[in-house]
Amino acid sequence: MDNTTISLSALCKDAKAETSTPLELIREEPLSMRVQGQPYAVVMRTPGDESAHLAGFCLAEGILDSPDDMETIASCEGDATNVVTLTVTQARLKIIAPLLERRGFISQTSCGICGKELIQDLSQAVRVLPDGPAIDLNRAFHCLDTLKDHQILYQKTRAAHAAALYTSDLERLSLAEDVGRHNALDKAVGKLFLKGMLHEAGVLILSSRISYELVQKAARAGIPFILGASRPTALAVELADSLNMTLASPSRESGILVYCGLGRLAGPPA
Repeated sequence: MDNTTISLSALCKDAKAETSTPLELIREEPLSMRVQGQPYAVVMRTPGDESAHLAGFCLAEGILDSPDDMETIASCEGDATNVVTLTVTQARLKIIAPLLERRGFISQTSCGICGKELIQDLSQAVRVLPDGPAIDLNRAFHCLDTLKDHQILYQKTRAAHAAALYTSDLERLSLAEDVGRHNALDKAVGKLFLKGMLHEAGVLILSSRISYELVQKAARAGIPFILGASRPTALAVELADSLNMTLASPSRESGILVYCGLGRLAGPPA
């Protein structure tokens, strides 16, 4: 049973006639995320991949560093659930106790602090990434250009964001779709994290613009190269530059814009 969409009929009106048109709309439902049995966060998301979603989210938040930090991760009421719970090892619990007490201090966009203060906070939560292997910018652009070919939910609803993770050689490892771009990235990261394969990811392709939160999540996952469908925010570039990451997006005028991390490119832009 597909619980990612709902069917309905909509009125389609043009200059000549009015007709009833069947449509598939993307679902948006709350997901309660719990850590050690206590509520941690509630996000609005498209149902599906709840365990991967929570794993990716908790990696970005600093609750997890590796799969070995987990004891259990599961939906509370089976597959059709709006509650998912993580328990960590006692050793990890001692490390993250202060974080659980001040949850949401980084992930909330309306935190009321200025960009400079936010950069300082985030830089403490993530490490500067190594240079790593060079990335073929033209091949990465091809991955972005063909991303919609793999977006089943977008093709049905025209309302889903996607995040896809690739190796440095641009072999696709993971893809997730969701009504929220942050959720899509958490799910794509979480799928690899739970399999112990996240270290293989070197490139992130996004159907959306690149915000600082997405840079933060990619940095926590150790992914140094991000290519998004739209331009990044200034804060995203500032954070990425401070972490030795590469950000790029398409440009109608010049083909591809690269905002920081030029040294990671294998060759000149097209």
